Order: sequence, then C-alpha cells, then structure tokens
Amino acid sequence: MEIDMTALKWFKSRKGQQTLIILAFMIIPLALLFIFTYLPFGEMVKFSFYKMKYTTPVDKRVFVGLKNYAEVFRNKDIFASLTLSLYYMAGSIVQLALALYLATILSFKTKGGNFFKGLMFFPYLISGIAIGFIFKYFYTRGFVFDTILGWCGFDLESLPYWLKDQKINNWSLVATSVWRYFGNNMVLFIGAIMSVDAEMYEAAELDGANKFQQFLHIILPSIKTIVTLNVILSITGALSAFEQPYVITDGANGTATYFINMNRIAHTNQKVGLASAMAVVLLLIIFACTILQKLFFKYIYRNADQTDEVMTKEERKRRKEYIKQKKAAKKGAA
Repeated sequence: MEIDMTALKWFKSRKGQQTLIILAFMIIPLALLFIFTYLPFGEMVKFSFYKMKYTTPVDKRVFVGLKNYAEVFRNKDIFASLTLSLYYMAGSIVQLALALYLATILSFKTKGGNFFKGLMFFPYLISGIAIGFIFKYFYTRGFVFDTILGWCGFDLESLPYWLKDQKINNWSLVATSVWRYFGNNMVLFIGAIMSVDAEMYEAAELDGANKFQQFLHIILPSIKTIVTLNVILSITGALSAFEQPYVITDGANGTATYFINMNRIAHTNQKVGLASAMAVVLLLIIFACTILQKLFFKYIYRNADQTDEVMTKEERKRRKEYIKQKKAAKKGAA
C-alpha cells in the first residue's frame, strides 16, 4: 500500500507528469509507425518468398524461396526498367547543378530575385498527375513544343516524335522531372547559402578571391550537409520515378520505369510475390546508393571536416581584426 501511495505521488508530481507526457508522445507515434510502416513492410518481405495473388488463401500460397528474387534479375523487362534509372540519375545531376547555380546567384542581391524564386519553385507545388497531363500535350506531335520550335524555324517533319522515338523519349521524360524538382532543390540551397557568415565573403574579397573561388572555398564547404541531402533525395527519386512516365506514356515505347513495371506486375498480372521481391531489391539498392554517397561526400569534404564549423568568440574577434587591418592597408595603399 505504501509503495502504491509513493507511485501515486510520483505520478502526480511535476517530474512524473513530464515523464508521462514524454512517454505518451513517444509511444503513440512509434505505435502508428510500427502499424502503418514496419508491419506492412514485414508482410511484404514475407510475401516475396511466395508465389501468390491478392486473393490467394493463406493455406494455398506456394513457398518458392529466393526464386522471385532470381526472377527480378533474369526477367529482361524488369532489368531493362531498372537500367532506365540511369537516365533519371543523369537528369538529377543536371537538376542539382542548375539548382546550385541559380541558388548561388539568387542568394545575393538580384533584381527581381524573389519573383524568380517563386517562379522556379512553383512547379514543385503542382500535383505530379497534373504535370503529367500538361507535358503529355506539350510533347504531343504538332502541339505546344513543336509549335514553339516551328516559330524558331524548325521544320515539323524534321522533328522527332518526342514520346515515341526511343532515342529521345526517356530524355523528354527526364526533362519533365528536372523542371518539376529543381526549384525545390534550389530553395534548400538558398536557405543554406544565406546562413553563411557575410564576413567570410568580405575577408575573401580583401584577400583577392574571385567569385568562383569564394564559391569553391566558402559556399560549397559551408553547405555540404544540404548538398549531401539533396543528392541522396535526387538519386532515390531517380530510382523510384513513377508519376511522369506513368501519366505521360503509361510505360509505352521503352519508358516503363521500375515502379511502373512493379505496379503492372502487382495489380495487372497479380504476381504479388514477384512485385514484393522487386520492392525489396529496390530498397536494398537505395540503401547501397545512400551509403556510397555518404562515403563519397565524406571523402570530398575531408578537409572541411577537419575545421570546426562553429567559430568561437575569439576566432570571430580575430577575423574582424584581420578584416579591419586589411581595409586599413587597402586605404593606405590607395
């Protein structure tokens, strides 16, 4: 009884109530995460070892072991759709380079900077399905894109079929993806660049560093975390491309990405076990790419990691004195 009273007093105390609130805020999200994420994932992994349909009773599912995983790499259509990710990876590199270039320009005083930021970020706010329908008609023979090129002097008969010609249709879809997502990358880069201390640019200018050298030695090392994040998001997005090719071409003429094939195998062909194995393989590939990227950037930024990013008050004071001395010396020379 005495123990129960002690526990009751503790629960009523400030510390006890804080502990209960913390536990409640932890347990509820973790329970939801387990029920709606980890539990379905575990079921999917289990399904990948069976030959089954959605409607197959539990007692009639056929255990096939690793045959579904072997089929992922043996099936030419599946493996070809996985290689299509290389197109989207190449596009993600262009996307990040364009986003970083524009972010560097728009982070400083630029006429109409806010207007251009909003204009380039706007496509990211549009639904992927809507963008798919927009570009479906944009690329259709004789429609918007062909009309614009016709105004520029191109002959319609000499232009390729942007969505049918297998030499160019995947690049057309990649361009759509780049147009949609580069604005989001740009905004993330701008936020990181604007957090860089302005005094570092001033000190670099006094030392004679040009804009490219400032970008290379000040901006890039300072935003390495956001660069790494954007690269990881872009590469994983390239591996899981779905909306644009599904809406624009429905995977026709060699544009079926890994996700489109997975959707077709799972819902049209009712091969749930094979589709589950495809999902697990894709997850492992994404994990491998993420680890390789982190190792790559750790090597690239090894020199930047050797210096402390957060300056102490003494270091800031020394830097300000250095800037003052440089300014005084510059005025004296003038």
